[in-house]
Amino acid sequence: MSQLPPNSELSAAYAAPAQQVVDRLGSSVESGLAESSIEQRRTQYGWNELAKAQPEPTWKKLLSQFKELVIWILIVAAILAGAMGEWVDTLAIMAIVVVNGILGFVQEERAGRALAALRAMSSPMAKTRRGGTVHSIPAKELVPGDIIQLDAGDNVPADARLIESFAVSVQEASLTGESVPGSKDAEAVLAEDTPLGDRENSVFMGTVLANGKATAVVTATGMQTELGNIAGMLGAADNEPTPLQRRLAELGRILVVVCLVLVGIIFAIEYARGGELLETLLVAVSLAVAAVPEGLPAVVTIALALGLQRMVKRNALVRKLPSVETLGSVTVICSDKTGTLTRNEMTVRELNVGEGKFKISGAGYLPRGEFQPIDRADTSVDPQDHPDLQQALAVAAHCNSASVVPGKHGKTWQVIGDPTEGALIVMAMKGGFDLDGASRRVVFEIPFDSDRKAMSVIMKQPDDSRIMYTKGAPEVILSKCTQELRNGQIAALTETRRQEIQQQNSDMAGRALRVLALAFRHDPQQVGEQYQESELIYVGSVGMIDPPREEVKSAVAECHGAGVRPVMITGDHPETALAIGRELAIASADCLAVTGADLDRMSKEELEQKVDQIAVYARVSAAHKLRVVNAWKQRGQVVAMTGDGVNDAPAIKAADIGIAMGVTGTDVTKEAADMVLTDDNFTSIVNAVREGRGIFDNIQKFVHYLLSCNAGEVMLMFAAAIIGFPVPLLAIQILWINLVTDGLPALALAMEPPEPDIMKRKPRPPKEPVITVQRGLLIFYHGFLIAAAALFGFWWAYENDPANTDVARSTAFAITAFAQLAYALVCRSHRYTLPELGPFSNPWLFAAFLVSGLLQLAVLTLPFASGVFDVVPLHTMPWIVVAILSLLPATVIELTKIAWHLMGINENTQTGKEKLIPNGNQ
Repeated sequence: MSQLPPNSELSAAYAAPAQQVVDRLGSSVESGLAESSIEQRRTQYGWNELAKAQPEPTWKKLLSQFKELVIWILIVAAILAGAMGEWVDTLAIMAIVVVNGILGFVQEERAGRALAALRAMSSPMAKTRRGGTVHSIPAKELVPGDIIQLDAGDNVPADARLIESFAVSVQEASLTGESVPGSKDAEAVLAEDTPLGDRENSVFMGTVLANGKATAVVTATGMQTELGNIAGMLGAADNEPTPLQRRLAELGRILVVVCLVLVGIIFAIEYARGGELLETLLVAVSLAVAAVPEGLPAVVTIALALGLQRMVKRNALVRKLPSVETLGSVTVICSDKTGTLTRNEMTVRELNVGEGKFKISGAGYLPRGEFQPIDRADTSVDPQDHPDLQQALAVAAHCNSASVVPGKHGKTWQVIGDPTEGALIVMAMKGGFDLDGASRRVVFEIPFDSDRKAMSVIMKQPDDSRIMYTKGAPEVILSKCTQELRNGQIAALTETRRQEIQQQNSDMAGRALRVLALAFRHDPQQVGEQYQESELIYVGSVGMIDPPREEVKSAVAECHGAGVRPVMITGDHPETALAIGRELAIASADCLAVTGADLDRMSKEELEQKVDQIAVYARVSAAHKLRVVNAWKQRGQVVAMTGDGVNDAPAIKAADIGIAMGVTGTDVTKEAADMVLTDDNFTSIVNAVREGRGIFDNIQKFVHYLLSCNAGEVMLMFAAAIIGFPVPLLAIQILWINLVTDGLPALALAMEPPEPDIMKRKPRPPKEPVITVQRGLLIFYHGFLIAAAALFGFWWAYENDPANTDVARSTAFAITAFAQLAYALVCRSHRYTLPELGPFSNPWLFAAFLVSGLLQLAVLTLPFASGVFDVVPLHTMPWIVVAILSLLPATVIELTKIAWHLMGINENTQTGKEKLIPNGNQ
């Protein structure tokens, strides 16, 4: 292949005719690039992506684990111990510091990989023509010379010279600062000194097609684009912490102050009682380190990343981490109808022919279903035995421009063409109609016209005669008919019969069915080259609808149980919207739909007063959707808004959680959204809300667990100092407990599946702190139980005899560690007991319990560890006491849950008397 032009020559593509630019790039408008040339171009021009900031070196990431103040205090204490000859303490403390740093590093790396995988899943796609076929490929794979196709709402994936443009305007504010979209013209040829904002024959990476559709040839990719030039001037911006991370950081600062005060008091008491300065200092510092959960941010990041991955598996891709905590607070879901609540697959439900009325089973494009007489719904008929049905199926199949093809494995089918015509073909296939039509061929077609509201096809019969098949609006088709088909016989269409047919059609339309009439005639009249749609024979009429998704009804019911209000906002007809709303229980039987015209007559204040009484909005525009979202927000509700078109973007951006459709959504909508549904299904929104609640629940659980354990250690040391006991835990023992109980169990709690009743609780207030007053008191109570168990064990073994200090410390050391591990099991829920949750529903937690427990057991029993951790072997009786006291806090907490349940105290649940939001269905 000849040498490709350098980037400098491509930069002025706007100054040459489009065909000349295509030729210069060695491409073809009709077939695009050959696959064999792609690699050479990528080698010369690189990937179509902006340069990323240099990743932080691994050694820097590792060192960042040691930047916390408490870690440096601990390192200083280890150095002091070494200076005073306590080398065992020095080595042990430093080993624990290093292991803790490595664990934190590994946790952050896992979180980083998880988030990188999520970013890769949300990478933009581009439509390009290669080898004569249109492909959808990741935008990063584009190269100069690629022929790309653009539609309204698409992000422009690279700089390109327009080849064809149809009413194209582009939003270029990101490059030019112009707030109004600029018109584009592929035919224009401009001077080389034309400024960027006036290059009307070119489109640029990072801009958005506001209107129209276009074909263009890529002229620059990656850092060679205009956007790349700007990106090269900018430094990498720091990542902003999420609101949750800021809240946890604030909590950490409070804990540091409180713990340092308590530790200072303990140090003063112990030193005043004659304790050795170094030992007292090490204990105080170690306690400060143990009391502050410095690994909390890493665990939170992992919890969020794991939760996001679970959401991806449930078809919800969350683009922004702060959205996770907002999801758990959603009170209103404003949903589009088509494709989200419904299948977006038109389905014929009823067929009226002659004297027969039939209901057709099956939904969507799967060609399986039965024809059941409406007055005998428990039976089915074979259309081949009914001449009227056969003729109706013939009109539906042949007066048609669509086709229905099977997907992979034949489990799903798709329509190529108009969905309404696809529904008619599926009906014909359900009736066993032969679609091959080998003995017939179309000789003329009168396409559908919005003025005529009809379509006709003239086909050649095997005997060379002609037959016209016609379908269209019932009133139009009836006006063209003079006869009808009844029981296989052609009869005159009387005025009485016309009124009966019109009433049947009105009844179907009243049930929100879209009605089409079917007709035919033999040997149609021809005037010149035109066939006349006159003197037709009426066959019957079909009623079709885009049916609700089967799983959505249960999802809507789940919303109601969770205190989340589903609202339908659609551009569809009010009758159709209401029918679907009532079928899904979004709206009650006597509820009315509010139209865009109704909204225009309402003031801002009036809408805010009535918004919680409206369940269905129909025939609304983008401005109406934005008004509805803002009205709900003014009522203090947390609103999720779904959409797919460019006109949905303002409302999606204004909502607390903007949700874009991944299949049908435009690039603009996806960019404005916080979450993208990969299957366009309302049920996935509800699943995401459930996961969002579960993620925040898990964060609260391991924060609760860490703080309770740390509070227990502080209370143990404080109580011993007040009573006058020797220090019950040495510095190295405190650090070991902090390492063995705070690491794996806390991480495993982040993997806890959502509790069974999580969607039966009222939504969490969005500004609720991680630690509420109620939870703070519970943390204090649980910490007290752990401290009391360890202190009692110490007292039992000590017997007021200084000679028993080592045995007492070893006993307290064992009880504190094992009690915290047992406590992790009951921290899975503050309502459900362990048997109710299922002992092995979180296998990660039990694995963490076993690993950490074995490590603690090894420290207490292996000879080489006794010198490092200052422990002595425990005999049979102390081990029995350790076992009983270690299980005591968890047992008391489990019994408390049972007592709460018996007394009807259900924390964080919505009782039957509570009503969060008026249901709007009155």
